Amino acid sequence: MANRHLSRSVVLQSLFEWDFRGRNDKESPEIISRNVKEFAPGMADTSFIDLLMKGIMAKKADLDQIIEKAAPDWPIDKISPVDRNILRLGLYELIFADRSEVPAKVAINEAIELAKTFGGETSGRFVNGVLGAVYKELGEPGKEAAPAKKKKPAEVPYEQMPIQHLGGAVVYAKNEKDIYLAFVHDIFGHWTLSKGKIPEGIAPDQGTINKVKEEIGLDVSIKSDLGTNEYIANDPEIGKIRKQVHYYLAESSFTDLHLAKKPGLDDAKWFKLADILELNFYNDILPIVTKAVTMLAQEK
Repeated sequence: MANRHLSRSVVLQSLFEWDFRGRNDKESPEIISRNVKEFAPGMADTSFIDLLMKGIMAKKADLDQIIEKAAPDWPIDKISPVDRNILRLGLYELIFADRSEVPAKVAINEAIELAKTFGGETSGRFVNGVLGAVYKELGEPGKEAAPAKKKKPAEVPYEQMPIQHLGGAVVYAKNEKDIYLAFVHDIFGHWTLSKGKIPEGIAPDQGTINKVKEEIGLDVSIKSDLGTNEYIANDPEIGKIRKQVHYYLAESSFTDLHLAKKPGLDDAKWFKLADILELNFYNDILPIVTKAVTMLAQEK
């Protein structure tokens, strides 16, 4: 079932892109195909993704009406794009999916997990409230059903998990008396650092230089080591892996940024050092940026 959770994540990201960018419905297959390659590489069977996306697109008018009735204080266009599309996905599975394949409680729980992962602080509660209200209107199907016993996959010890190396950089440039930082913006509304997978046999610093050039078109030189972040991720082919991201402080000339056509990213900009406090960063990125800013402030 891990693949189904990953599949729902891909569908959500595709729905978000379709919604946020005002895409035509006919473009959804192309969006799905691109996001599968980006977020679920190696997934051989995408039939669940395709069926889920097609079903949601076909029923989106009905789904939006249900959302408006279940959350009357929140007009559909006032709900955040992430929450709105989680509700579309969750409601589709709750109402229209085959219950033998997706029990009602599974549909709700999966939507709540997506909200916790991709939404804001209150997204989980909001999604739970809306779907819970609809679930009650449906007569709470499956409430008395005994939960199916799941066979737990064998746990791989932390020390034995494969390690994937990535490199990223806080890129800065000096322009007259000001220092600027370059960030990329993702489709979920966060500003983050340019980073990418380091090929085997390439040193982390050189790999990071290559990735920055590839992603935002800048030639950079490494100035300082900012440390390493590590997190555990699920790979559809090999299971849990440890992703280690080595971060650097890197200098560039103050020139135009050229964002590569990469799924998940929609903008790249320079910001003055004093202006970055207002930006929306991921929690694990903030300490890295703070450390870099402290180093740069000491140089001024």
